[in-house]
Amino acid sequence: MKKQYVLIGLIALIVQFAQAQFTLDGEFRPRTEYRNGFGSIIPKALEPGFGISTRIRLNAGYEVDAYKFYVSFQDVLVWGENRQILPFDQNNSFAVFQAWAELNLGSGWSTKLGRQVLSYDDQRILGGLDWAQQGRNHDAGLLRYKKDKFALDVALAFNQDYSHPTGFISVANVYNTSGFFSYKTMQMAHLSQDWKNFSGSLLLMNNGFQNDAAGLNDVANLQTIGTHLKYKNGAFGAAANVYLQTGEAIYGTSYKDVSASLLGLDLTFKTSDKVTLGAGLEIISGNDETDPTKTGAFFPLYGTNHKFNGFMDYFYVGNHANNIGLVDIHASANFKLSDTSSLLVKALNFSGEQDLPSGESALGTEIDLVFKKKFKGYALVVGYSHMFASDGMYELKGVTEEVAADMQNWAWAMLVLKPKFLN
Repeated sequence: MKKQYVLIGLIALIVQFAQAQFTLDGEFRPRTEYRNGFGSIIPKALEPGFGISTRIRLNAGYEVDAYKFYVSFQDVLVWGENRQILPFDQNNSFAVFQAWAELNLGSGWSTKLGRQVLSYDDQRILGGLDWAQQGRNHDAGLLRYKKDKFALDVALAFNQDYSHPTGFISVANVYNTSGFFSYKTMQMAHLSQDWKNFSGSLLLMNNGFQNDAAGLNDVANLQTIGTHLKYKNGAFGAAANVYLQTGEAIYGTSYKDVSASLLGLDLTFKTSDKVTLGAGLEIISGNDETDPTKTGAFFPLYGTNHKFNGFMDYFYVGNHANNIGLVDIHASANFKLSDTSSLLVKALNFSGEQDLPSGESALGTEIDLVFKKKFKGYALVVGYSHMFASDGMYELKGVTEEVAADMQNWAWAMLVLKPKFLN
C-alpha cells in the first residue's frame, strides 16, 4: 500500500512539473585584481594591492500560468579571509540576492513582489551593478503593464529595520540603516516605447532619505526625472540621456536643496563586421553654490556606475558626491578578433564641470582595455586600465603629485562559468 501511495505521489509530481517550467542554474566567478590606483590616486608609501575574490550564485526559478517564482542565493568569498578550520564565514557575505514572485493579473498586467534587480535602459540611473561581486538589488513591489512595444513599470518601496530592543518595529518608523544614498521610501514610474529604428523611455523617481544618526527624523525627498533615447539605422547608432534632479538630499548632517542635471550622448558606427567605433560626451553638473543649504551636484544614484566614466571608478562609485561634477569626453573601438573573442579599447578625458579651488578643471585621461574570450561552457575576461592624472586630479583626490606613486594602474582577470543544472 505504501508503494502505491509513493507511486501516486510521484505521478502527481511529474504531472505538476509537466505543466510548469523549473530552472536551476548557477554562477562561479573568480576575479583576480592588481590595484595600484584603482578608485583614487595611490601614494608612493602604499604598496599595490593584489587579491582574488569569487562570487558564487545558485538560482532557482519556477513558472506556471498564474505566477513566476525566483530565488537567488549568493556568497562573495575573498581568498584567505577565513582562518583555517573556522566553522563560520568571517565576512558574513552570504545573502539572498533575489527572492520574488510575479503574479499574472491578465490583459498584460502583472505584479512583482520581493527582493529584485531594477535595471532599465543603459543602467545609468537604475541598474543591476553586475560588475560588483555583490551586485545591487531592491526590496520593492512592482506593478507592470506590457502591450506590443509599450511597457510601464511602477515601483514602490518602504524600507524598515526591526531594530527596537523589544524586537518590534523601530520607534516612530526611524530608518537606521546607513549607506550611500540608501533610501527609506521610493516611488518610481518607467515608461518605454519601441518603434522601428527608435526607442524612448521616461523615468520619474522619488527617493526619501532619512538620517537618524544626524538627528534628522523627517524624510528628505529627492526627485530624478529624465529620458533615455536610442536610435539605430544600419551601421549607425546613437543614444542620449537627459536627467534632472530636484528636491532635497542629505549630505553629512544637513539637508541641501538640489538643482542638478546629467546630459549624455553616445554615437557608434560599425565600419565592418570586425570593427565598431564609438564616441561620446557626458556632462554631469557639479556644485557651484555658495549657499551651504543648496547644491547643483547631480548623482546617478542606483545605476551601474562602473560602466560609465572609466573602469577605474574614480567618479560616482561611492565617491564624488556633492563635488565639482564631471565632463567626460570619450572614444572607443571594439574589435571582433574571432567568433569567440573581442578587444575593447577606450580613451576617456576628464575635467570638472566646475573649477577646483585652485582654478584647475582638467583631471586627466584614462585608457581602458578589455579582452573577452568565450570557450565551450565558460568565458575569460581580462582588463587593464591606466590613469594619466592631471594636476586637478591630485587636488581633487587630496594627494599631492610629489607623494603620489609614479604609475596609477589596475589589471584584472575574471573567469565566468554559468552552469545550467535543470531546465
